[in-house]
Amino acid sequence: MTIGDIKVLLDADLICGEDLLGSEVKMACGSDLMSDVLAYVKEQSVLITGLVNPQSVRTAEMLDIVCIVLIRGKVPTDEMIEIAKKSNIALMCTKKHMFTACGLLYENGLRGGVSGE
Repeated sequence: MTIGDIKVLLDADLICGEDLLGSEVKMACGSDLMSDVLAYVKEQSVLITGLVNPQSVRTAEMLDIVCIVLIRGKVPTDEMIEIAKKSNIALMCTKKHMFTACGLLYENGLRGGVSGE
């Protein structure tokens, strides 16, 4: 699945990372707890979160996450956008809730990074 596919499936608005729409995403993680993200996420993942602060982008940066989707209509701060741009991370927003966003991605073939998911 590509970042562009995720954008379409989640009816998301792309904030930055237009040049990354063709990039492949292999796994997904839905969490507002960055400690869980650090423990379970592998590279080439998409992070689905409602956490709107620079720590979510910094966490993504450390783990080579290629895309962050902010849920429930949340809007990133200017600082988040700037970090995402510098880190080459696609950043998008959707009005969908966490459960729905994760379910749509799962239904379309994207899996979590933990065995058995």
